[in-house]
Amino acid sequence: MKLDILAFAAHPDDVEISCGATLIKYSKAGKKIGIIDLTQGELGTRGTPQIRQQEAAQAAEKIGLSIRQNLRMQDGFFELNESNKLAVIQVIRKYKPDIILANSVSDRHPDHARAGELVAEASFLSGLRKIETFEDGIQQTVHRPKLVLHYIQDNYIKPDVVLDISPYFNEKMELIKCFASQFYNPNSNEPTTPISGEEFFDFLKGRMLGLGRSIGVQFAEGFNTARQLGVTDLFDLK
Repeated sequence: MKLDILAFAAHPDDVEISCGATLIKYSKAGKKIGIIDLTQGELGTRGTPQIRQQEAAQAAEKIGLSIRQNLRMQDGFFELNESNKLAVIQVIRKYKPDIILANSVSDRHPDHARAGELVAEASFLSGLRKIETFEDGIQQTVHRPKLVLHYIQDNYIKPDVVLDISPYFNEKMELIKCFASQFYNPNSNEPTTPISGEEFFDFLKGRMLGLGRSIGVQFAEGFNTARQLGVTDLFDLK
């Protein structure tokens, strides 16, 4: 199955929090979209890997994903090594996405920047024919995505690309709530975390309002890229 967009996440819920509206937007436009979770989030303060797996499946249904897969790397300890790069290369070559969305280039959680770097390097290496990978005993063909974008997470980073997601704001907020174990619940007895307070949803709304204001729309999501981007018509720019 060829995908249009393949989003990678260090932990289940990274994508939904940071660029969930982007995925909803393109899913509704008929694009084929997938999410690859690198870890099960097993070190998370709240919830369990089993609960988060169920929550990820619920979120996948809301977005309308074509695939969602977990590579089961070690939460907190996965490295930028050959084994992990090859695992990501295999997935990229399997689904041949045009666009890859990856974790932030820098963030509060060390897994995020490391995952972003891992996916960016694997996206490049996936296009090298002398790196051989196999699926079911058959050698995979090389594939390099047209574009790798890093979504912005907890730390604010000035974006290189800002996407209007105004019509999908409410759906995104409902999508995030699929991960009920991680977010505000007045009846929960689990420890508090930086994202479990009631104010976290206000923070997300404020972030999207701020990005939207920068391009003259109500709500937006932002991305960074390591290379220059081009357009064919200056009038397409906001």
